[in-house]
Amino acid sequence: MPGTKQKWAMQSPYERFFDFIAPEADRYSVLLDHIQKLDLNTLVISIEENRHFFIFPKGINLKLSPGDVFPFNGESPTVLTAHYDRVPGSPGANDNSAAVFQLLKTALKLDEMNLNRWIIIFTDKEELQSGEGFKEQGSYGLAKKLRQLGLGNAQIFNFDACGTGEVFLFSGTTDYLLDKNEKPGFRRVIQRVKKLRKKVLDTARNLNLSHVLSVPTPFSDDAGFLQGGLPAQTITMLPENEASHFASLLRNHPDFVDQLISGSITNPVDRLQIPETWRIINGPGDTHTRLTPEHYDRIIRFAVELCK
Repeated sequence: MPGTKQKWAMQSPYERFFDFIAPEADRYSVLLDHIQKLDLNTLVISIEENRHFFIFPKGINLKLSPGDVFPFNGESPTVLTAHYDRVPGSPGANDNSAAVFQLLKTALKLDEMNLNRWIIIFTDKEELQSGEGFKEQGSYGLAKKLRQLGLGNAQIFNFDACGTGEVFLFSGTTDYLLDKNEKPGFRRVIQRVKKLRKKVLDTARNLNLSHVLSVPTPFSDDAGFLQGGLPAQTITMLPENEASHFASLLRNHPDFVDQLISGSITNPVDRLQIPETWRIINGPGDTHTRLTPEHYDRIIRFAVELCK
């Protein structure tokens, strides 16, 4: 249970946070129950054995009958995503429970403001097992499904590991993947990637956010989305000292990006160059003690602004 220093976790919608990161938690059931108690307009869609939560604005009819058109078909709504799965043996506090609960609060605020051109999706199967690739990610099958549902023009913003730090990092990983792929179809996607990047930078500017970096980061659901034909912009957070060191490292050693994104850094000395926050995730050290909830309202404000 949270102690006196975790009063944030007693406020809505964070009151189920510690249930969600408990060692034996059935995260799907905890999240489903919590979404329903928050009275959010939700639909669970199963794709290739992965269960994805869709949250829509109040008033969107989700009791679809044969012949009904899926919400926002043919339009370009703002879609905010965060994966809710975790690596076995890890509490998953930062990766990715914090972002899930941040987007739950975002959904509540969007409803309060009567904004109605958004979808929040909690994705399944972001974490890959040994030997699996991007096409095994839940976001890969999800991207194909979104296109079938008429959401091929959606603007997708992916929130991952947003629980620690005050510096916004806008990932350039999709740029890296596009540069490595010579297929004509992927080359055409670059313009959409640039538009997503411009939107996050403009949003940060509108909110007077000064702690912002655009750098490559470890792959997230953006990789699966891209392979499925939909670009996505990942947003993550780092403490200022780690972000500054990381930016300096990439300027002086640009080849480090290849190793970082491919996950091929095994040398202990090289691993120390990875920001500590990222070294901690996917293991038992990803606990609530490393979270910085004092910055969460800024992240939520940013997510809301993307939907205006």
